[in-house]
Amino acid sequence: MGCCDAPGLMPIDDAINKMLSSIKPLQTSFPLPLIDAIGYVIAEDIYSPIFVPPFANSAMDGFAVRIANLSSNNYLPISGTSYAGQPFNDLWPEHTCIRIMTGAQIPHGCDAVIMQENATVTEQGVIFEQSNIKPQNNIRPKGDDISQGDLVVAKGSRLTARDIPMIATLGISHVTVLCKPRVAFFSTGDELVSLGEPLKAGQIYDSNRYGIKPLIENFGCEAIDLGIIPDCPVELEATFRKAQSKADVVVTSGGVSVGEADYTKEILLNLGKIDFWKLAIKPGKPFAFGTLPNALFCGLPGNPVSAVVTMYVLVQPLLAKLAGHTYWQKPESIPAKTRSVFRKSPGRTDYQRAIYSIENGQFFVETTGNQSSGAFRSMSLANCFAVLEQDRGHIEVGDTVNIQLFNSSLY
Repeated sequence: MGCCDAPGLMPIDDAINKMLSSIKPLQTSFPLPLIDAIGYVIAEDIYSPIFVPPFANSAMDGFAVRIANLSSNNYLPISGTSYAGQPFNDLWPEHTCIRIMTGAQIPHGCDAVIMQENATVTEQGVIFEQSNIKPQNNIRPKGDDISQGDLVVAKGSRLTARDIPMIATLGISHVTVLCKPRVAFFSTGDELVSLGEPLKAGQIYDSNRYGIKPLIENFGCEAIDLGIIPDCPVELEATFRKAQSKADVVVTSGGVSVGEADYTKEILLNLGKIDFWKLAIKPGKPFAFGTLPNALFCGLPGNPVSAVVTMYVLVQPLLAKLAGHTYWQKPESIPAKTRSVFRKSPGRTDYQRAIYSIENGQFFVETTGNQSSGAFRSMSLANCFAVLEQDRGHIEVGDTVNIQLFNSSLY
């Protein structure tokens, strides 16, 4: 243990590695219409069955010509028109041209397209102003984008709005995808009240479920909301049994810190096992991970910022692996110069909410203010985490820190 290590607290990387080593990706797959496949992980490699484009076509509106005909004629009569979807397939005489539209198939024998801005149409034909036309000018060759047999989407990729139209270009209507992990989640605590209900003395609104659900869905999983469960051992155990019977992962917020009314640990020990309970992370030290008879368990702290940070930093890689998302990557760390003081004590890795900016290629970062784990305003203002390593103390203005830009799950 180093001089700045926190006794009894597991380092973050050790915790992530322990979680990932204990799970295997889900293997169940099924066919799905392409139009509904956004966010799913593809279960097999997709190879192109065709060339894209499937024929040589015009890159712009203009005139299809034979370059050899231009050397002896300043103008060429128009023999016909080639439209997108209605190609010109007739034989066309020498020393003539074909009017052509963007995306239209190139007529046989054409070796260049002259854009209409460089031509003047007269009664006798088309006068071309452009000289030194090169072969294949303004022509998109067959297979210019994708060749037949090319690997287009690799197995284990999560399908995005960039992938779906590309697959559609290949004429593929259905894809085989992996089933999304099912994640049941609920909040615990007698102090929690559902939105729309009046607050009584000592009560607060349950905001955590409203942060957890979109994160689960943005991570590519199916969210099962089980609501608010009071601090009652019987109800908690019944909810755990229900959750693990219908989900692959059970996520709770609250009930994992040290307190007389925190029954979660005792229930978990009765139903399954706990792999670790406390981590060297701030916010989020009381994070628990373990297994139930039919599901994994992740226990988040009850403080709103702590719940979001631990979902993002710890639960996200777990769900990515479970979903079979082979190409998921940990957010990149980028060095940035500080424009404010970041207060910190050594002992835990601190994920402080921050705002980055870029000037002349240099990243700068400043705090969002109050870094209390209960102050969610610091989270809503942020566009990155300033990741302050376990052994670091206060950070002064002008120092360099590593930042992690929020990915699409948060931003």
